[in-house]
Amino acid sequence: MLTGKTAVVTGSTSGIGLAIAEALAAQGANVAINSYTDKEDDHAAAARIAETHGVEAAYIKADMSDGAAARDLIEQAVSRFSAVDILVNNAGIQYVAPVDEFPAEKWDAVIAINLSATFHTIAAAVPHMRASGWGRIINIASAHGLRASPNKSAYVASKHGVVGLTKVVALEEAEKGITCNAICPGYVLTPLVEQQIEDRMRESGLDRREAELKFFLDKHPSKQFVTLEEISGAAVFLAGNAAAQITGTTLSVDGGWTAE
Repeated sequence: MLTGKTAVVTGSTSGIGLAIAEALAAQGANVAINSYTDKEDDHAAAARIAETHGVEAAYIKADMSDGAAARDLIEQAVSRFSAVDILVNNAGIQYVAPVDEFPAEKWDAVIAINLSATFHTIAAAVPHMRASGWGRIINIASAHGLRASPNKSAYVASKHGVVGLTKVVALEEAEKGITCNAICPGYVLTPLVEQQIEDRMRESGLDRREAELKFFLDKHPSKQFVTLEEISGAAVFLAGNAAAQITGTTLSVDGGWTAE
């Protein structure tokens, strides 16, 4: 149980981030969820988490492409909850193009949100974790943090960077009660991927299962998508006491992708 702990989850008003925030709250953690949109639905999601799980929850707007805003997210959470015990870096974007055609501004945006924001939130959170003598940093990397695919130069570079950063932070904080690990998902069945499946079906004329196998699950020996529950369950495990001596490593949740 994580009763009394406070978690900050970036990019968490939908998909993987929201599932992780919900799962941590179900274990008793207070949670700060985040996006850059600041919509009524964002605040409603926090209110629903609080009511459902009997914890404190708040929505905090922050544009994770802005390093100062990423750091301020942590300070706002500390001001609101008096602590940040668990940090889950989930915010991320993708862009696909050959390296010679990759727009420079897209490269900058992917690196800023996927990698630099992770650095900034960790740098801001670590002093608070040191002060309490306990902390869990969980970075949502990707199978692409361990493997490469064509046309994904910025994404692959950013996720490899996240894995490297994870190792460095783990070593720096190893004697301070703070762990830092990366979860490396394969293809997760999120609302965004659902839309991509439908797009592929429409473009190719394939049925759903054929489109899944051809365009997504060819990477997964299991031939199954990863579920939100499987990713959030991994995060809960890494946040708990059973994972106290697991640090500086990657946890692949990818249907066997990186075993090949």
